Amino acid sequence: MKTHQERKIRQSKKIAALTLLVAACLLSTNAMAMTVPAAGSFAYDLYDIGVNQILLGPIGFVGGVGCMVFAAILAIRQMILPAAGVVLGGAFLLKADTVVQSVGSMIC
Repeated sequence: MKTHQERKIRQSKKIAALTLLVAACLLSTNAMAMTVPAAGSFAYDLYDIGVNQILLGPIGFVGGVGCMVFAAILAIRQMILPAAGVVLGGAFLLKADTVVQSVGSMIC
């Protein structure tokens, strides 16, 4: 059995770790989201092809619908956890324009 002093030391270690975690969460840094490149700027053509024509275009839509169909098949086979992951991926593909606009790339 553990002695009273060992329990007290263990509890103080937990309190110290929790205090450190709370302090780390309260620290903040400035973050800037990258904006959509303007036409004619550096690498705009790559962004246009990758995001506008593929991700937001028919390829992304077909991929999102395919993911939803695949998730339905997985759910019918009682594979709920993989189906949930596929639904999240399909939802990302179907709402990619909102995700690209709202999240962006964070630079700390």
